[in-house]
Amino acid sequence: MGYYENSFYGLLTVCAGLLASQPTRRDELKKATETRKPATRDDRHPEMYWYQVYALVMGADWIQGPYLYSLYRDEHGLSSRTVSTLFATGFLAGAASAYFAGALADKHGRKSVCMVFCLLYATSCFLAVVPVLPVLFLGRVLGGVGTSILFSVFDSWMVTNFRALRLVDRGCDLSRTYATTSIVNSLSAIAGGLLSQGLVRVTGTYKAPFVLSAGLLWWALQLIWGHWVENFGTTASDSDPETAEKRSVWSTLKQPSILALGFASTMFEGSTYLFVFLWTPTLKSVQKTVGEELPYGIIFSSFMASWTAAALAFNIVMQKRPFRYSRLLIGILLAASFCFAKLAGPETEDAAFWLFCLFEACVGMYWPCVGYLKGHLVPDDVRAEVYGLLRVPLNVFVVLALFFVAGDGDGDDSSRHYAKVFSTCSMLLTASFGAVWAASMKESMP
Repeated sequence: MGYYENSFYGLLTVCAGLLASQPTRRDELKKATETRKPATRDDRHPEMYWYQVYALVMGADWIQGPYLYSLYRDEHGLSSRTVSTLFATGFLAGAASAYFAGALADKHGRKSVCMVFCLLYATSCFLAVVPVLPVLFLGRVLGGVGTSILFSVFDSWMVTNFRALRLVDRGCDLSRTYATTSIVNSLSAIAGGLLSQGLVRVTGTYKAPFVLSAGLLWWALQLIWGHWVENFGTTASDSDPETAEKRSVWSTLKQPSILALGFASTMFEGSTYLFVFLWTPTLKSVQKTVGEELPYGIIFSSFMASWTAAALAFNIVMQKRPFRYSRLLIGILLAASFCFAKLAGPETEDAAFWLFCLFEACVGMYWPCVGYLKGHLVPDDVRAEVYGLLRVPLNVFVVLALFFVAGDGDGDDSSRHYAKVFSTCSMLLTASFGAVWAASMKESMP
């Protein structure tokens, strides 16, 4: 068994230990027995369908993700420049549609828009397998719109549903919900990667994962239709709904805490996208045994295990609220900045690997932490719209970064180029840490 395999199984052991120590809803119900009526023994977990749907939609995303470039480049025979343009089109479509997707969800129902996402994303999967350039561009547009909905409207539905049903009275905790959601995401990534790899090996085509992805989205659509309750943003009872909503959206976005969170989200999530593009060539550039193929599947699984372990640790640590979530976010941003600063000049293959694992651990804590902060700071009335608007600068950042990263050379030139990218990310993450710190000093943040 090689070094990477041993590391992966070691990380899995850490995950198993943390999983055994997890706080649960039943624990909370036992503590609350004296003050409120506990749930009956046959009471089904009130967030079960949220986790099921989220596992399916994220699984659908992870299954197709690793093979999108290969499908375009190797199976459809497109040039690298055309593939880059297709990717950029998806992100630009996401930026252009972010505001409108959120506004529609708040006005006409978030459950309905989540169902529309399933249809749009499934359609984009089918269009991706058609080797006709205009059809491929249309598929990327639909995929970009779908991604905006996935990362704004689903979250909005969950938080509003949590509060509307008063799930805290049933032993649930929003912080724990976000951490479990992050764990579900990482496990979906591992399962999706293994499934897609097996499908490609069996069928001999990169198209197979996209067909399976569409099937998972159809399954998610059925669960949403049958088990989710509709919720809205701005109510129809407002005297002037359009004016009230607009005033509320922009007044929310002007808050220092929201501006700081938006900036931090753009820098951190943008750096995560760059990590996806750069971890493979970075490890190859410091590889001990030249010419030997790295076990990319095991390495990727190790990253996801690091993510899972961090999310599990988040659950345990934040159960007692030893410090504010804004302080934890500051620590996460500093740790991520450290990772990228060191990755600008990694000395060994082992060092690069563990720095990437540390960054993935930051990702595992980042998602529940920033989700909880936004859940408390953004009003339910305009939640989806604000979440969508906060993704606009991220999409623009990724488009610019894509063209910057695509400009790399070969050999030493490539390594120097990657070093500049990592150094830039480190500086931007440090700036975002400063923004969150300043905002937390100016006004009260959870």
